[in-house]
Amino acid sequence: DDSRRADLLCELNVLQQVTNVCDTTIVQSAWQQGQKLSVNGWIYRVKDGLLHDLGHRITCDQQLTALYRQADAPQA
Repeated sequence: DDSRRADLLCELNVLQQVTNVCDTTIVQSAWQQGQKLSVNGWIYRVKDGLLHDLGHRITCDQQLTALYRQADAPQA
């Protein structure tokens, strides 16, 4: 339905923003220097008033690469 499609579109936007933040020179530099830094994907849903963890927690370049592969995989 339209509501679910809108939710999915918002979740895809969060995923894209997680990757955008991870691609910044600040985050890349921190990871290269061995600093502990994680980027998390959360979404606030107006319909229930809650903040939801979408399970996108990236702590290094390797996880970012895996996230790219997951996003590019065909959906069943």
